[in-house]
Amino acid sequence: MHIERFIAARKQKGLSQYELAEGICTQATLSRFENNAHVPNLKILNKLCNKLDLPLGELFPKVGVAYTEVTTKMNQAEFYLITSEYQKASDLLETIEIDQYEEPGLCARYLYIKGFLAIFRNEPLIDNLFIFDQLLTEKDCADAGIFQLLAYTGIGMIYAREKDQVKAEFYFSKVLEQIYAYPTKKMEDTWRVLHIVFECGVFYADVGELEISNALLNYAISICSDNHVTYYLARAAIQLAKNAIVLNRPKAEILGLIYDARAYSKVNRNQVGLAVLADMEKSLEHT
Repeated sequence: MHIERFIAARKQKGLSQYELAEGICTQATLSRFENNAHVPNLKILNKLCNKLDLPLGELFPKVGVAYTEVTTKMNQAEFYLITSEYQKASDLLETIEIDQYEEPGLCARYLYIKGFLAIFRNEPLIDNLFIFDQLLTEKDCADAGIFQLLAYTGIGMIYAREKDQVKAEFYFSKVLEQIYAYPTKKMEDTWRVLHIVFECGVFYADVGELEISNALLNYAISICSDNHVTYYLARAAIQLAKNAIVLNRPKAEILGLIYDARAYSKVNRNQVGLAVLADMEKSLEHT
C-alpha cells in the first residue's frame, strides 16, 4: 500500500486523523494504518478514501509493472555491455532511477553493469572501486555469489588497467578458484559466468600467459556451445585471433579465426567486433 499517498491526500484536505476517522472508524485504527502499515478492513479504507476524494486503486502497489520495465532496460544494457556498445549501455542505465527499487537483485545487477561500464569508459579508479565495494557488501540478493565473483573480476580488471599485475592476479585467481564449480541455474547465470571467464582470458592474454588465455577462451566457447548462447562467441573468437597473431601462428590459421569471429559477430549484430576484425584482416594483408 502507498500509505504516503494516503497521508498526503489527508493533509491536502486539511484534515486531522480524528477528523478523517470521525463516523468511519476509530482514530486508533487510522493511526495504526498511517504509522504502522496495519491496513484496516477494505470497506473502512474505501470510506476513508471517498472522504478524501482519493481513488482506492491509487493505494494499491503496482504489481510487476515497474520491475518488468526496469528489467527490460537492464537486459538491453547488459546486451550492449556484451557487444561492447558502452555508450548505448551507459545512456540506457542513466534512465534507471535505481533508488526507487528495493529489490536487492535489481540493485546488484545495476551495480555490476555500472561497474564494468566504468572500467571500459576509463572512469576514475576510486569511483570504480567504490562501485564494486558496494556490490561485495550486497548480501541480501539471492544471486550474491555470482555478483561477488563479478566484483572480484572488476577489481582485477581495475588493477590490470593500473599495471599492477600482482594485485590484479590476486583477484582473478580468487575468481578462477570458484567459477568452475559455480551452479548456473538460469540463463543470466550463464551470461555472467561467460563474462567472467572471458575477462580472465583477456587478462592472461595481456600479461603474456597465452596458453592460459587460450584455454579460458576455448572454455568460454564451449559454454556458449553447450548452452546455445551466442553472446560471447564473437568476443572470445576475436581474442583467440589476437592471441594467434601474437604467437605468430600461420596466416591461414589466423584468418580462419577471424572468419569465425566475423560470423559470430554478424549473428549478434556486434558492430564494434566487426570493425575490429576488419582492421585485423587489413593489417594481415601487409604481412
